[in-house]
Amino acid sequence: QVQLGESGGGSVQAGGSLRLSCAASGSRISTYRMAWFRQAPGKEREGVAAIGNEGWTTYADSVKGRFTISQDNGENTLYLQMDSLSPDDSAMYYCAASRAGWRGPTVERLSYDFWGQGTRVTVSS
Repeated sequence: QVQLGESGGGSVQAGGSLRLSCAASGSRISTYRMAWFRQAPGKEREGVAAIGNEGWTTYADSVKGRFTISQDNGENTLYLQMDSLSPDDSAMYYCAASRAGWRGPTVERLSYDFWGQGTRVTVSS
């Protein structure tokens, strides 16, 4: 079983950048599908980006071209580089792991088995 811990959130002005990290322990993320989700107040949790254990990625339309998901298997850490941030990106961001590592990446929430506690991102205009 994998444990996940996010960091890197904070406050930034519109147009700025942040890099989120998700450190994993208990198991190697190279055997999982990994993803980032976010949840704004009053809204459902939505998938942002996902990466399969062969490196394939997928993104929500709202972040394509601005966000980049990556993972460092040696560091057992997942990353989300977020550029050109807008106030609409403000949310709690969560990393997640799916046992079905052999499958392709997905941003479907129900596909994920393990979740971190989240890190907050606030973008001001």
